[in-house]
Amino acid sequence: MDYSNLEGYIFLDGKLLKWTDAKLHVLSHGLHYASSVFEGERAYGGKVFKELEHTERLIRSAKTLGFSIPYSIENICEIRKNVLKANNILDGYIRPVAWRGSEMMGISAQKNTIHFAVAAWKWPSYFSPEAKLKGIKLNISKWKRPDPSTAPVNTKAAGLYMICTLSKHEAENLGYDDSLMLDYRGYIAEATGANIFFVKGNEIHTPIADCFLNGITRQTVITLAKNENFKVKETRLKIEDLSEYNECFVTGTAAEVTPVKSINEATFHPGKVCKLLIEKYTNLTKN
Repeated sequence: MDYSNLEGYIFLDGKLLKWTDAKLHVLSHGLHYASSVFEGERAYGGKVFKELEHTERLIRSAKTLGFSIPYSIENICEIRKNVLKANNILDGYIRPVAWRGSEMMGISAQKNTIHFAVAAWKWPSYFSPEAKLKGIKLNISKWKRPDPSTAPVNTKAAGLYMICTLSKHEAENLGYDDSLMLDYRGYIAEATGANIFFVKGNEIHTPIADCFLNGITRQTVITLAKNENFKVKETRLKIEDLSEYNECFVTGTAAEVTPVKSINEATFHPGKVCKLLIEKYTNLTKN
């Protein structure tokens, strides 16, 4: 899929434009200095999953970066609805994004216009639960999630994803599907675009989200697991502890619930816990 040349419409600064007419200035501050925030969202049957949570996080992320999106929560929800309708999308992916414009070029950009866009494209569920249960392969990235005092780690800010792209490219070039990132202390953090969980008996362990994004899907799956009487423990996890776990999976808007079959030499066997949580999550998206 060539995202630069799809048919359809994108909302940009108050207007629905043809896909190829949605453009920005080459001196946009967001392009040069990463003063940009975004969300990744899914629509199932025409309904946006966790719409309010995503919209609130988008606005919080912008405020953390020092700017305000020029639309209210209600406005953004209506814009999203109109974009889905204009593109005739029932099952799809939605990408709201806000960034500083081009009036000032330099580190300071206090007078720059704040731009806002929403794009969406069709994205049905291509894989059956059986296919998902085959699992993905991860390597371990050399890049680490940063100390919270060095970056706004609780936001969905564009700049935080540079090391994710570097990690993902390296993993793909080595024949893996994705990469596991450690944090600045050496503990397990997350995959490049998804949170990670490990299963040991009736317990599900996941890293403490204190230096990476506490994903909306992560929070949803934790609730689903607790409802199924699993003991969910948010804790410090080390690479040397991987052999203790029999199942592993990642979660995210794009990944949903995706089992992991290996992390470097450590192997896992996607089983009843992965299968159950895939089923429960899928059912939730249909409601």
